[in-house]
Amino acid sequence: MADTRILVVDDEAGITDLVATALRYEGFTVETAATGRRALDAVQSFGPHLIVLDVMLPDLDGFEVVRTLADSGTRTPVLFLTARDDPEDRVRGLTLGGDDYLGKPFSVAELVARVRAVLRRSYPEETPATMSYEDLVLDTDTFEARRGDERIELTPTEFRLLHYLMMNAERVVSKAQILDHVWNYDFGGDAGIVETYVSYLRKKVDRVDPPLIQTVRGFGYSLRAPRS
Repeated sequence: MADTRILVVDDEAGITDLVATALRYEGFTVETAATGRRALDAVQSFGPHLIVLDVMLPDLDGFEVVRTLADSGTRTPVLFLTARDDPEDRVRGLTLGGDDYLGKPFSVAELVARVRAVLRRSYPEETPATMSYEDLVLDTDTFEARRGDERIELTPTEFRLLHYLMMNAERVVSKAQILDHVWNYDFGGDAGIVETYVSYLRKKVDRVDPPLIQTVRGFGYSLRAPRS
């Protein structure tokens, strides 16, 4: 999704700043709020696609925020944050309409992965049946790939990987993002498998010049023509 807006709501400034910085680094547009009432105002003015919402707030708690939004007819996906390790809280949050639940303390990597997973479930992307980049063509109806006049035989995993790279052509995607989208690992997983399958894919796609699957050291991979 282009220009994906996320509202981060937490009364701990350190957590708000950390989460907002991490999400902005991932390309999201972020606003923050420190109270439930400010969160409700921000939903109206900012129109977020997702709310990262702390349960314990100084005025309205996170559950009350979600209930108020629902009563007004607003259905925005919510990822709850909480320091309380109580299964009843989790059930209550999900029953009220929360889309995921993450306990404190948490790792930033896990939070980002969960944010992407919630967005993917909430806003499934529609892609054209035929995608192309340079002389590379991918058909998602017939599950066929071609480079120029040459057909490329791909395994299902290689096809998903190439599809994800083509959806993000010219952009750099990290190993964590590839794991999340191709293998559906919300968090964790062996990043080495990404290197292995990128290598497999290169041997098939880049048998002819110019090579299209580029490694951007320290960041990830990109489907793009070589820079001159």
